Amino acid sequence: MLSDWIRDVLKPGNRHKQDTKKSKQQNSADPISPSLSHTLSLLQLKLGQGPDFVIRDFSENPAQVGHIALCYIEGLIDQNLLSDLMEGLIAEKFSESSSNLGENSMVSVSLLKKTIPAGNIQIIRSQNEVYQAILSGNAVIVINGNNYALAVSIAGGVRRAIQEPSSQTVVRGPKEGFTEDISTNITLIRRKLRTPDLKFESHVIGRYTQTKVMLAYIENVANPEVIQEMTKRLQSIDTDSILESGYIEEFIQDEPLSLFPTMLNSERPDTVAGSLLDGQVAVLIDGTPFALIAPVTFFNFFQTAEDYYQRYDISTFLRALRVVSFLVSLLLPSLFIALTNFQQEMIPTTLLITLMAQREGTPFPALLEALMMELMFEVIREAGVRMPRVIGSAVSIVGALVIGQAAVQAGLVSGAMVIVVAFTAISNFVIPYFGMASAVRLLRFALMLLAGALGLFGILIGIIPLLVHLVSLKSFGVDYFVPYSPTFKSNMKDLIIRAPWWAMKTRPSEKSGHNETRQAAHQYPASSDDTEGDHKSDTQK
Repeated sequence: MLSDWIRDVLKPGNRHKQDTKKSKQQNSADPISPSLSHTLSLLQLKLGQGPDFVIRDFSENPAQVGHIALCYIEGLIDQNLLSDLMEGLIAEKFSESSSNLGENSMVSVSLLKKTIPAGNIQIIRSQNEVYQAILSGNAVIVINGNNYALAVSIAGGVRRAIQEPSSQTVVRGPKEGFTEDISTNITLIRRKLRTPDLKFESHVIGRYTQTKVMLAYIENVANPEVIQEMTKRLQSIDTDSILESGYIEEFIQDEPLSLFPTMLNSERPDTVAGSLLDGQVAVLIDGTPFALIAPVTFFNFFQTAEDYYQRYDISTFLRALRVVSFLVSLLLPSLFIALTNFQQEMIPTTLLITLMAQREGTPFPALLEALMMELMFEVIREAGVRMPRVIGSAVSIVGALVIGQAAVQAGLVSGAMVIVVAFTAISNFVIPYFGMASAVRLLRFALMLLAGALGLFGILIGIIPLLVHLVSLKSFGVDYFVPYSPTFKSNMKDLIIRAPWWAMKTRPSEKSGHNETRQAAHQYPASSDDTEGDHKSDTQK
């Protein structure tokens, strides 16, 4: 036992983990020195290399008991709140009798109740907490003769205003989207859900970035096991940096090697609020407008926020259209290759003659022809995304038209192949979420290769393992293909067919906790004909 323990300790990875843990403990346990000059010299050493770090003294004699200094980073704070804070500190007088008092001293009480106009004030006792408070947009007040400091929340600076989401637009519905500021995003969700049951759990991830991560859920609606599992996975992340929600998603998602996403990302507050009401949980990351939602199923990626803002029959039609577009984007090129090369008897004679006449002068087989056209479209698509917006759309449209027409006239590809590739690409744009659309784009090439080798049998060889994989996937304990596998008839009211709101009395049982009741039974008011008949009968009486 002892030898095994020594061998584990001597492993390089374990030694690094222990050294990192010890260094963290030492940094977090390093107390603030009562000497103001010593604390300021440490701050100057750590943060003073940048031109935006500011130290403001409020006394002519730094050795004076009760002398204070204000430390902050200029670009991370609100200038108006800073002016109010400095006016209060300049007006405050500190006496020498307050030097040896604790955190409930006259100095602290005066600063907390009279001097500081800000609302969020924390007492910090370690040097590392001082660094983190300043880098998080707080102003830190250091007091000579006291072994603690005060962190005043006056975060501000230049921030992007709330705008309409660029990746998830709607015709009918709210036009506001998340920003890169996590406080603003939390406020947007609270405006939608005005309930004390809305909870936020705070996490700080990233040794260098110290990124704020918030886990949001509705108590008594979300599944406690999902909350516990999500918290466990977030706490297990140990990395240098978190710059976007994609970092978090790759660390905590199920089946990281699968092409299909097991978490949904959205920059719409109403989508996040609706997901929380269904019993799901959301992860908000500071510095990105995209929030993560889990657990999700396969059919969540074909639903949009606008489906719930218009009539249920129109929403059902649009959802069915998205599923058909998904199948077209995945299978159409491979089916065209298989039918024209192997199963030609399945094509009507007139259409087959037309296709063969077009292909008579093309020098390449159908598989190579399709691969060339698909790769060309992917290049044009990527160029349109990366180029400036002023010319990006023009390049993508003109490039596709000109190159496609020139390729047909030059006899390199057939006109039917251009139509198939173009319709496939347009169908891919119908899929609402980029993660699912990207998975289809990659799987399409694999199915094209199988169709070029074995025809329809090759497509079946690719589809069967794909369905098995989808059925076996899970998202935080929830089956990816629920409620079809396993079957839950009560949860089929909000899938491809969206039932009217008055019919959806319960939440999806596979996502929510014990509180599955969404609303009471709806009672329709009497129709005008019934009301008129009742009125006539009352008159006759």
